[in-house]
Amino acid sequence: MSLLDSPLWRDGFTLFLSIVVQAMPFLLLGVFLSGLMAVFVEGSQLARFLPKGKIGSAVAGGALGFFFPVCECGNLPVARQLIIKGIPPHVAVAFLLAAPVFNPVVIFSTWIAFRNMPELVVYRVLFSFGIAVAIGLLFSVQKDLEPLLQPAVWRELQRNRCPSAGPSRSPLLQGGTFWIGSRGHTQGAAGGSLATLQRAEEVYRAALAAAPALSWRQKGLLLLQTWAREIRELGSVLILGSAIAAFVQTVIPRSFVLNYGQDALVSILIMMALAGIISICSTVDAFFALSFAATFTPGSLLAFMVFGPMVDLKAIGLMLTLFRPRAIFYLVLLTFQFTLVGALAINYYGG
Repeated sequence: MSLLDSPLWRDGFTLFLSIVVQAMPFLLLGVFLSGLMAVFVEGSQLARFLPKGKIGSAVAGGALGFFFPVCECGNLPVARQLIIKGIPPHVAVAFLLAAPVFNPVVIFSTWIAFRNMPELVVYRVLFSFGIAVAIGLLFSVQKDLEPLLQPAVWRELQRNRCPSAGPSRSPLLQGGTFWIGSRGHTQGAAGGSLATLQRAEEVYRAALAAAPALSWRQKGLLLLQTWAREIRELGSVLILGSAIAAFVQTVIPRSFVLNYGQDALVSILIMMALAGIISICSTVDAFFALSFAATFTPGSLLAFMVFGPMVDLKAIGLMLTLFRPRAIFYLVLLTFQFTLVGALAINYYGG
């Protein structure tokens, strides 16, 4: 029997496809919103609607998820645009962590799954929102943003803060397949050199910085290019994270998971690990958790539905396009600690 014919390979490939199929619509929705924000929204416009204090702005960041009903795949491009537009990172972090749960689609799906246990629906929403705001506030202590952000994101933020003086006429793309070359003439993308690619990147950034002054046709071309760039970058990371999640999930025996379902602490740790590995979209993860309701503690079910949407393998892979690894490590560690404490409280005191 070849590897491709083995049940393990078929199961793993099926899981991989299911994760990608579930996540891709929400990634596309996030890219769609992100592109609109990049081209048509100015950072000063966004900042005007935020409260001045750190606590108020972090709460507002978490509440943004209610108006952007996307899961953890779709909120990353939106959060990245928030930061690039000059919104404080702690606001974007609160949004990034709260949006996968604190939105009407996920709240409704959780209620459908757990209408016989309505307290879990309330706990999920409150815990997710509270943890997101708390971690956002902790990130607000960091004054220098450069150690938090990926170099490319940091450079974009700096360009938006101090846009260089560009030509009066925007050097936008001439159609969809040709870039303006370094000597001023157009050159096909297929034969472009590294210098041409770098020049195209600078042209794109200059056009994005000058977006408010562009014509509607130029904005339309810039919007299409922004969507293409976001899909190429985030889609590749999504596929890689989904492949890792499917591989790990196929090698963990289900019997091992079920043997420890009633232990107050171990059940929580198992379900948190399962949530991180399986990487189910937050719009449907409540139904997966429901399948463990008869064998696992309520706190562990809650931990699965709170921890997974924030920091599963797929989400971590996407976060790497925004934050440096050290920042992601702290984010994951804080989320783990807050979720564990809350889930233990439910197991011991929540009835």
